Amino acid sequence: MSTSSTSSERATAPAGPLRTRVVPPSGGPGSAEDPALREDLLRTWVDVSEAGGSVGFVPPVDPAAVAAALDGTLARVREGRDVLVVLEQAEDGAERLRAVGMGVLLAGSTPITAHWRTVVRLMVAPHLQGRGAGRRLLAAVHAAARDLGLEQLSLTVRDGQGLQPFYERAGYVVVGRHPGALRVGPGDDRDEVRLVVRL
Repeated sequence: MSTSSTSSERATAPAGPLRTRVVPPSGGPGSAEDPALREDLLRTWVDVSEAGGSVGFVPPVDPAAVAAALDGTLARVREGRDVLVVLEQAEDGAERLRAVGMGVLLAGSTPITAHWRTVVRLMVAPHLQGRGAGRRLLAAVHAAARDLGLEQLSLTVRDGQGLQPFYERAGYVVVGRHPGALRVGPGDDRDEVRLVVRL
């Protein structure tokens, strides 16, 4: 999960009510087929990446590359393979809630791993950093996992981002480290740390 923002950004950002929900694979507005939801998630993913969040990209971000990754994610949700949980926020004057965060429960490919899933792309918009939004989103992801009958979850974080304590407070424990797995820039290789939680 991640991003960084300054305290002045946090102080001036709108802070409407938040809610979480599991996105249905199909069915119109609010589903994985909804163009407005896609637009919200794309904006959030680009903003988080530009702010330095470890969600698969490094600044400067190519929005087209993020869009391709998002489209792949939404396709898996529409197919019923993965589960998408979103964090939504009410905005002044808006008739609908806007998606400002997301997390995905990525399904495994074999029956012997059906009792657990991997959490990927957990992120909240930069203006929500430090306000408990990440904890709320992660709790919703855990609730969705329990509804699926899962027993454990796994995820990875980019070392050096300060994310490990966030997950450890939620019950995750470090089970492995891949030295130099992530090349975020020339001469800047980071370890990938794997964590697991039992539900």
